[in-house]
Amino acid sequence: MAAEEQPNSAGESSPRNMTGFLYDEIYLRHLADQAGHPERPERLMAIVSGLEKAGLLRSLYRITPRKATEEQLTLVHDPSYLALVQREAGNLQGFRTLSTGDTVVSEDSLEVACWAAGGVLTAVDAVMSGQVRNAFAAVRPPGHHATENRGMGFCIFNNVAIAARYLQKVHGIQRVLIVDWDYHHGNGTQDTFYDDDSVFYFSTHHYGAYPGTGSAVETGSGQGEETTLNVPLPVGASDALILQAFETKLVPAARKFSPQFILVSAGFDAMRHDLLGRFNVTPDGFAAITRVVRNLADELCQGRLVSVLEGGYRLEGLAESVVAHIKVLLEASVANQ
Repeated sequence: MAAEEQPNSAGESSPRNMTGFLYDEIYLRHLADQAGHPERPERLMAIVSGLEKAGLLRSLYRITPRKATEEQLTLVHDPSYLALVQREAGNLQGFRTLSTGDTVVSEDSLEVACWAAGGVLTAVDAVMSGQVRNAFAAVRPPGHHATENRGMGFCIFNNVAIAARYLQKVHGIQRVLIVDWDYHHGNGTQDTFYDDDSVFYFSTHHYGAYPGTGSAVETGSGQGEETTLNVPLPVGASDALILQAFETKLVPAARKFSPQFILVSAGFDAMRHDLLGRFNVTPDGFAAITRVVRNLADELCQGRLVSVLEGGYRLEGLAESVVAHIKVLLEASVANQ
């Protein structure tokens, strides 16, 4: 089903306290040239299948995505980088790797990346308008490695960073908290807001893994000093260890910052036996840290929360982890109806 044709919801009404689910088949059209490449369309297919098998799809309010405009993309990305992507990925036949880094693009990748960024903005709009209480955006390509002028690590545009700037410019939100639990550090997101005290960036990850950033001493600079909080975790990090980081580090920092909106870079490659990660987080662990973040959203910002898919490459584990994540988001929705 094309994005333009997707129904807006599963039912006739749109209760203000439902959890939104943003997905479209357009996100399957971004391809890589290697058989078995970890960032593949099957990731989203596994998520949708898992939600259907768990009986959750009928409980979610379907959000129809839109395509991000150039003006929206340049809230984060330099126009020269957009021109580079248009030059290298536009009118492409076959495959190539972006000259800025290790991101394979195909003939539809530029279009899909614009729909991914725009889809997250649509989810943000749905939460801000009260159409839904919170939302999960199942989009690809992922985004948290993309910097102002560089695509890298499977990422073309930084979906979450663009959403944060959009919240500030369009919706008048002054303080945004970004929580990133991907196995890999979101260097692009950190770079975007490193000297900005209006966005707090919190990340758990394996320091030493790609891209080699995210030391605990990286805390921001200038006006943004102390609004970056990296909590590197060791190989084999368990449910208990990552939950401890959220409870003892994130919670007090979030309460001090007092955000008006929370965005989550929901990378599920921290899961046990992931193809690219070496943590040991289970679906129960993802549920536990989701509950911490959801409770912060309820306490600090009227429940306003949008989570966005980043990594997660073992298909069965990805589906199980997303199901666990969304079940907790639904708990908040049901409790507030």
